[in-house]
Amino acid sequence: MYKTIVVHVDGSPEQETRLRAAARLADEYGAHLVGSAATGISWLDYALLTGSMGAPMMPESDFNGVREAVQLRLQQFATAVQRLGVASFETRMIEDDARYALLLESRYADLVVVSRTAESAPVPGLLTPVRGLPEYIALHGARPVLVVPPGWPDLPLGGPAVVGWDGSVQAIRAIAAALPLLRQAQTVKLTLVNPESMADLHGEEPGADMALHLARHGVKVEVVLEHTRGSPGDALLAVARGAGAGLLVAGAFGHSRYREFVLGGVTRALLAHSTTPLLIAH
Repeated sequence: MYKTIVVHVDGSPEQETRLRAAARLADEYGAHLVGSAATGISWLDYALLTGSMGAPMMPESDFNGVREAVQLRLQQFATAVQRLGVASFETRMIEDDARYALLLESRYADLVVVSRTAESAPVPGLLTPVRGLPEYIALHGARPVLVVPPGWPDLPLGGPAVVGWDGSVQAIRAIAAALPLLRQAQTVKLTLVNPESMADLHGEEPGADMALHLARHGVKVEVVLEHTRGSPGDALLAVARGAGAGLLVAGAFGHSRYREFVLGGVTRALLAHSTTPLLIAH
């Protein structure tokens, strides 16, 4: 059950869609919503820029301007969640970059909500936007991450769902994290791509044991076996499109991140191309 949900606040164009998703979940589960915004200034940045480790590189007025911009975004967040009818929420400003801020807040939450592109809007005095935020939080954090695609039309997350099942620990963690949503789904397509390549994990009847496990949790599940010579990630995306899925669930980085980067991988494909909200866990 989701009782505390953290959502990334950065004022970017994608913020509205992830906020709608987070507000929908907060309403459905009676959850407390935490809007987390970061100044982007770590203690080392502060020391360097204020001259604690040399000549000052940024006037105090610019530091204040950064903080005021973040506070304004949090005020706008509060106004938006009130308009969306969220009953319980708060705002947090963290004096660090967004990755550290979200990792810190996620320790005390059940779910972190970010956007697929996850690049912060420009902040006065800061040059580098945050990149690769969903994968960073999934890889280094202990909580599941809901990645909302840009332009998401605010469809029910409890519609048809697609779950990528490859027998990995990461997939098990993602499925466990998604259970509250899977129980509400109209149907869940437990999808195995080329299961014969991992017969030692799947057994004689691929998907049967996990399907039974989900059914015992009240999930309406069916097993889908996909065979492809292409990317398993593309195969999962095709199943999700065909099902009109409102949610896609998958383990993140079952292989090393280096291998995913060099050879390509399911996680990278899903993060790059999913038009469906994607729940991932490592």
